[in-house]
Parts: sequence; C-alpha cells; structure tokens
Amino acid sequence: MENLKDKILNLFYIEHLKVKEIAEKTRVTSAYITKVIKTDFRYKEEKNFRKENSKEKRKLDQNNFIKQKRENKRIEDNYSFVQTQHIQASMELSKSNKLTDENYRKWNKSAYKYNPSKHRYEFREELGRTADVPKYVKER
Repeated sequence: MENLKDKILNLFYIEHLKVKEIAEKTRVTSAYITKVIKTDFRYKEEKNFRKENSKEKRKLDQNNFIKQKRENKRIEDNYSFVQTQHIQASMELSKSNKLTDENYRKWNKSAYKYNPSKHRYEFREELGRTADVPKYVKER
C-alpha cells in the first residue's frame, strides 16, 4: 500500500499530473488519490504552483483569442472593402454600352503609369497593347 501512495505522490508532485489522470493510471478512485495528496506537506505549495500556471495559461489563451478576433475582423473588413469596390466597378461598367478611357484606366490601374510632365496616364508598353486599348488617358 505504501508503494502505491509513493507512486501517487510522485505522479502528482513530480510529474504534475491531474487527479483524474493519476486515477486512470493507477486504477484507484480519485477520492482516494485526493485524500493521499492532501495529507502530504507539499500540497499547499503545489496548489499555488498550479494556480499560477492556470493564471498564465488563461492570460495567454485570452491574448490569443483577442488576436484571432482582430485578425478575423481585419479579414472581414478587407472582404467588405473589396466587395464594395466590385459593386462600384460593376455599376460604372454597366452605365453605358461603351467603356470610357477614364473608367478603363481606373479598372486597370496597374497597366498605366502617371507621367507628371504631360499630365496623363500612359500605358505600360511592356504589357503588350491591342488597338482598342487607349495608349494614354488625360488627367481630369
């Protein structure tokens, strides 16, 4: 019986297992394990140690939860922004049968670079331009 008590104390104080885990390993009731543990002189110290560990873990978990919530909010905001841009672009493109050069340039921002000396946007020739794509668009 003394050997079992030593094993229980070792599992609780050295390996820092929970009462339920010790009960599963030793096949003894958790009530008996608690009784054995509470009679040991290290009980209060171990209890405080575990309490501090729980506080730290809770703090870390809370910080991770807040970070994840912020990240989800940022992703949601980005999605809403892109969705709004898409709706606006769709409305601009559907106003008339012919797409204006200005709207085409806005829709293909990366294809045009601004020339400040001539006050216009010029098509980047390295992209390869077809005849129906405007070569430059005057600034408004």
